[in-house]
Amino acid sequence: MAETQAPEVDYTLNNPDTLTKYKTAAQISHKVLEAVSALCLEGEKIVEICQKGDKLLDEEIAKVYKGKKIAKGIAHPTTVSPSSYVTPYTPLVSDAAEAETTLKAGEIIKIQLGAQIDGFGTIVCDMLVISKKDSAQEVVTGREADLILATHYANEVMLRLMVPPGLLAQGTEEEKKKAAAQKPPTQAQISTYLEKIAKAYDCNVVENTTSWLFDRNEIEGNKKIILSPGDGTRGEGVPEVGEVWGVEVGLSLGNGKVKSLDHRTTLHRRTTTTYILKRPSSRQTLSEVVKKFGTFPFSLRQLDDEKAAKVGVVECVRNGVLRAYEPAGDAGNSPVSRLLTTIAITKNGITKLAAPRAIDLTQFKSDKKIEDEEILKILEQPLARSTGNKKSKNNKKKKAAGEE
Repeated sequence: MAETQAPEVDYTLNNPDTLTKYKTAAQISHKVLEAVSALCLEGEKIVEICQKGDKLLDEEIAKVYKGKKIAKGIAHPTTVSPSSYVTPYTPLVSDAAEAETTLKAGEIIKIQLGAQIDGFGTIVCDMLVISKKDSAQEVVTGREADLILATHYANEVMLRLMVPPGLLAQGTEEEKKKAAAQKPPTQAQISTYLEKIAKAYDCNVVENTTSWLFDRNEIEGNKKIILSPGDGTRGEGVPEVGEVWGVEVGLSLGNGKVKSLDHRTTLHRRTTTTYILKRPSSRQTLSEVVKKFGTFPFSLRQLDDEKAAKVGVVECVRNGVLRAYEPAGDAGNSPVSRLLTTIAITKNGITKLAAPRAIDLTQFKSDKKIEDEEILKILEQPLARSTGNKKSKNNKKKKAAGEE
């Protein structure tokens, strides 16, 4: 008797279970982001904040999908990047000098982390200004306010440019067809829009800031959007309904150019390359990585023996089995910002799965503003179709009936 094959699982957003897993992972990412943000105070050690963040991620992940044969874990370790750092930063306890790095009052830091359920990862990056110790949060002014406001508006425009043409169009069928027939903005056009916002606040877009298509067990899919590309790099593909993306925006108070930092590379992830490693320490490291993290990024401090891991990754990186995320910062050591939002593109528009906290615009004072009409028009556009709810529908019915 022929064996019956198990039905193939649909891992796309067409399967409601997929979106549920993304949203569950996102709830964890948000909860831990909030907790880590509260830990970011003047004088606190970055390595200790990162350790606490990862512990919280593990604890929250353990609470969901209990007893089910579903892989789950950290989609991105907790990283806290100082003011001029462009890339996620997470020092090691065993690197004594870097382990002493503390947060300084007035600097703009970037917190990045994420959780994954069944390979569906939701990564988020937010930024905040470190307050002086034992003082209430003050209104941010000057160049820091310029940078944060510019990044906020650049992110809002970027998210709206991810909506496929005509998806949220109103009006007659003909008007909707006309809107849907429009071409999506090219990557050069997207860069131009964001550069206009940056210039309005006397900032620059960080070169090669990249948004990626996400997939199951993959945070760097076959589509990417590169802002202000340099050195011949280029993005490929346009956002479409049914996709999940990690949308990133980064700005600088300098010229936007990037340099390598003289720090140990502590962030890595497994690639699809196979190679027979010669050193036992390399094989042991890779085996632990595969078991704990799959293909998601990890920090060497998350491995059982941090010092052994520093030795073990060398051969893995040299032969392409692991990819190293080399630390980079602003070329002129100027403050830089970064926001990263995991979004789902559905037939109703953009759903923010894991997103930075909503900004309180009253806490930032700048003498600069956006005056470009095209940009202002984009900012007015909705991210999603309003689907309403029973309560609001009932209220509308009451008003229509003349009830108070």
